[in-house]
Amino acid sequence: MSRVDLNLLIALDTLLSERSVTRAALRLDLSVSAMSRTLARLRAATGDRLLLQAGRTLVLTPYAEQLSQRIPALVREAEVALGRADPRLEIATLEQRFTVRAGEGFVDLLGAALIERVRQAAPGVQLRFAPKPDWNAQPLREGNVDLEIGIVKTSAPEVRTRLLLRDRYVGVCGVGHPLLIEGNVSLERWVAYPHVAISRTGQADDPVDAALELSELQRHVPIVVPSYTSAIQLARQSDLLAVVPHSCLGNAFLPDYAAANGVRPFELPLRVPAFNVSAIWHPRLDRDPAHRWFRAEVSAVCSAAYPHAYPQMADSDVRQSRS
Repeated sequence: MSRVDLNLLIALDTLLSERSVTRAALRLDLSVSAMSRTLARLRAATGDRLLLQAGRTLVLTPYAEQLSQRIPALVREAEVALGRADPRLEIATLEQRFTVRAGEGFVDLLGAALIERVRQAAPGVQLRFAPKPDWNAQPLREGNVDLEIGIVKTSAPEVRTRLLLRDRYVGVCGVGHPLLIEGNVSLERWVAYPHVAISRTGQADDPVDAALELSELQRHVPIVVPSYTSAIQLARQSDLLAVVPHSCLGNAFLPDYAAANGVRPFELPLRVPAFNVSAIWHPRLDRDPAHRWFRAEVSAVCSAAYPHAYPQMADSDVRQSRS
């Protein structure tokens, strides 16, 4: 171990993040000259320039770009491994903030029930819901997000997942929409009306369109929105039809959610595959007592909200993602 200075990992992590010797020195409370010497040591250790001058800024070399995907998680895991181990967890006095990345539907439908349950057990805990613009696992790797809720679409092989509920898609329209007044919802009548589509990334990845490829019919989509809650509001205020998860229509805590939002559900006239909603986290948090407790609270809320769609699983049933 005499040839390996693990302190260099901290410096490398900071340099890759800041892309500036001056800012990295400030974060680590070092002089700029000391930070420059550390960068020289890192270059000698890795055999790569790591940071190169580009005008007035520094840019990462291709190898440094690769390291930037691995080093943050490695540093966080080292900090956890070398921190003081304390298996005892006093929930009542726990003071911690959990950052959760979830869609607007989860926040609207389960946010209040989750924070109420958490506050009863641990009044010092704060929940922070972060936007979910994509399925990139980097925020989990870097520790910026503690838990993600949704469909497992990340390509990160190391993330851990736990199935929360099995969901399916249904159609919704405004109260009084002629589609439901006129009788049976056939595929031909369904595609005859304009639709609002949902795409978080703006790409054409809607499972409904994939299912429609099996038929010779196409739907007219004059508008695309990033969330199911927005689609529900548009359907309420217009003649647009929307396709949303069944869980967005309400739950045991909010049984009249769909009616309160002025929409009526109906079964789709085509087969769209069901899907899993999971909790997703980085493996460095697997054995963290506070995180295990929080995962259990999220699972319990989903169980109570959707008892017929909830898989009975213990925390030991978590598995590594292969998707």
